[in-house]
Amino acid sequence: MANQPMDIITKVLEQSAKLVEEQVDAQLSKLNEMDEDDLERLKERRLEALKKAQKQKQEWLSKGHGEYREVPSEKDFFGEVKDSKNVVCHFYRNSTFRCKILDKHLAILAKKHVETKFLKLNVEKAPFLTERLRIKVIPTLALLIDGKTKDYVVGFSDLGNTDEFPTEMLEWRLGCADVINYSGNLMEPPTVTQRSGTKFTKVEKKSIRGRGYDSDSDSGDD
Repeated sequence: MANQPMDIITKVLEQSAKLVEEQVDAQLSKLNEMDEDDLERLKERRLEALKKAQKQKQEWLSKGHGEYREVPSEKDFFGEVKDSKNVVCHFYRNSTFRCKILDKHLAILAKKHVETKFLKLNVEKAPFLTERLRIKVIPTLALLIDGKTKDYVVGFSDLGNTDEFPTEMLEWRLGCADVINYSGNLMEPPTVTQRSGTKFTKVEKKSIRGRGYDSDSDSGDD
């Protein structure tokens, strides 16, 4: 009886291996049945797809994708958004520490996901826009598709509520909003290892040009 579970596992593994082997054999058989003309057409289609992908990448790069950039004004923001399908914009303030944490992760993701434009905008230079988009907490990421705001990442609450979240966690969150091409599992976020001394969100009132905003800043004072 003790060996019964192992026998079941062994049987399942053997069945899985057999299924994979059958699938590989089917693919090889299909390739063997192709004549030279079929193989040439397959090669041409793949080459055309590569050329198309490269052309699309160059188009994105020409529009400022591939790097994390600062938008100098509200007027420039509207032009940037109109020019690209997918946009992630970080509404930040220099005095908020967590904005600097986001900067580091966004710079990495901008290089990895050239299909999306990654921007940052100082809320002190964009009072009209921050009010129009109802941004009340700093930092906030506005996620835009086809010129319209689809979602927001407000503070770090969606990122494990810790300053030490991995870049993969933010990447997963952006993937959930479909603002980047995410290849991982959207049903399950990356694991965040909680360490002793991890700092969680403490919201404190700040003011920008007379308007009230919340600062999603870390604090060890409870």
